[in-house]
Amino acid sequence: MGSRFADVNVIRRLLTEAQTWAFVGLKDNPGRTAYDQAALLQSRGRKIVPVHPDAETVLGEPGYPSLADVPVKVDVVAVYRRAEFAGQAVDEAIAAGAGAVWLPLGVIDEAAAQRALDAGLDVVMDRCPGVEWALRRAA
Repeated sequence: MGSRFADVNVIRRLLTEAQTWAFVGLKDNPGRTAYDQAALLQSRGRKIVPVHPDAETVLGEPGYPSLADVPVKVDVVAVYRRAEFAGQAVDEAIAAGAGAVWLPLGVIDEAAAQRALDAGLDVVMDRCPGVEWALRRAA
């Protein structure tokens, strides 16, 4: 994979400019990584959108059962699903017109990432938003 899906300029731009982040797989469970990362970005002024079949309210934000149901433009779709399910979420992000997809640590699907790139989306893969925030000192 190398650094093809970890371009520091893309990471910095997404962390500083992207305002609306949809978190696929986000439930109201503070013990999960997705919850921690959504809370971090929300604390930094970003709008978070929980996307999970249960459509739970998380961190005060209403949830939606799928990306197709989200009524606002999404800048970044963060895919907090196991790697074998990431491709479907990436395809839904492409269909929904998202600007980027972010696959966190351990979620690697190079074919899906390439589909997103081919569709014009920015892609970050196998990186943690919280760690990158600290490294890049995003605003």
